[in-house]
Amino acid sequence: MKRILVVGGGLIGIRHVQAVVAHPRCELVGLADPDMTIAGEHTRFANMAEAPDNIDGAIIATPTHLHADHGIQATKRGWHVLIEKPVTGTIKDAKRLENTLKMTGTTSLVGHHRRYHAPVQQLKSLIANGTIGTVVNASIIWAMRKPDAYFEGNWRAAGGSPVMINLVHDIDTLRFVVGEIVKTTALRGASLRGTDRIESGAVVLMFENGATGTISFADTSPSPWGFEAGTGENPNIGTTHQDMMWITGTKGAVSFPSMTLWHGSDWGTSAKRTALDVAQNIRTPLDAQLDHFINVMDGAPPLIDVADAARTLTVAQEIEAQLAQQSNTPATRLAQG
Repeated sequence: MKRILVVGGGLIGIRHVQAVVAHPRCELVGLADPDMTIAGEHTRFANMAEAPDNIDGAIIATPTHLHADHGIQATKRGWHVLIEKPVTGTIKDAKRLENTLKMTGTTSLVGHHRRYHAPVQQLKSLIANGTIGTVVNASIIWAMRKPDAYFEGNWRAAGGSPVMINLVHDIDTLRFVVGEIVKTTALRGASLRGTDRIESGAVVLMFENGATGTISFADTSPSPWGFEAGTGENPNIGTTHQDMMWITGTKGAVSFPSMTLWHGSDWGTSAKRTALDVAQNIRTPLDAQLDHFINVMDGAPPLIDVADAARTLTVAQEIEAQLAQQSNTPATRLAQG
């Protein structure tokens, strides 16, 4: 029975609390958060320093800029860590955390939970098995209109770029399914909410294996396309069951999440469509991730550790930096060009 402390009582932190309480192979030591009114029915600590030493693992669900310090604090006490995404606020912080993990001999897991979706793992296997041949390109659309209240009176009004909040998931999914991303080029769309915040854009990717890819994104446009809408994974986002990712190869193509497979020879004949049986999640991805964290604490290799997640962070930050350097109005960009 693993003893687990959850650190951070926000929306995702409370979901982790609920998952730990319901799991038969672990028990909740408590929740550490300075707001002592949160989750009052569970044991509460104002911070990690108040928690006892006899803890096996800590789930770090605090704001991103605190991930490194909180992770280091936990690992120095000998606790294994599951850290929410993005792994840290900067690559420098990720290196600090990685060095401490090596020094303490503790293990890490990072909460890129989409890797635990059964259909995502099915897609990865299909690509790896050469079902569509050598991957040529991959395209993703993530387009949703976030409500205005999402940005009111908080940090998102200026810093709520969808790159670090949303696209970091898609970037990690592409790395997991297709391969490492070695180069990016990004173009920024116009800001439509009256601020200088990044709201939309397009990204071109080069993969290490020679494939290319694109991501088109916007948080100002209601559409049926996006991982959450297509898979129905988030109860706060409307489900459409529409495909949002398309991967082509030398023998065919596949669309996700419908797992529709296409095979053909050349343009002289129509490609043939096959609807695959979509793998079903036996447990929610968050619960499957907790299962895996318990196994990692027992010595299993992590599906994504700090070093791996830092590569996803590197790509996301490169895209964010390119977009931040560009004007938020098309007319200004044309004049500058």
